[in-house]
Amino acid sequence: MNWKDLKVWNKSHDLVKETYKIISAFPKEEMYGVTSQMKRAVVSIPTNIVEGFSRNTTKEYIHFLFNSRGSLEELRYLSLLSSELGFLSKEDYDYMAKSCEGISKMLNALIKKLRDKIE
Repeated sequence: MNWKDLKVWNKSHDLVKETYKIISAFPKEEMYGVTSQMKRAVVSIPTNIVEGFSRNTTKEYIHFLFNSRGSLEELRYLSLLSSELGFLSKEDYDYMAKSCEGISKMLNALIKKLRDKIE
């Protein structure tokens, strides 16, 4: 098994691709603001899953999953802000919120499974 086999990685990878499409329509003056921050946050989600999976210990893996979860919550907030600023349509915001919720549940389940393994 490798990280590409993880459902949570696949879902977060899909979210990266969709987020890039969605934010391409943001105002150009936001290129170094919200747009840039959203790109960093969304890419960090699957990246931390990959890095954690590739570490030597379960404890390190869990640490990177928490980093992934932190980036996910950052994206969740930035999506809300972008919606309230009128950059995101209701449809796109709903997609982002639903995706974030699903990935959050998967990350939490994986963290719990790994914690149970080391206890």
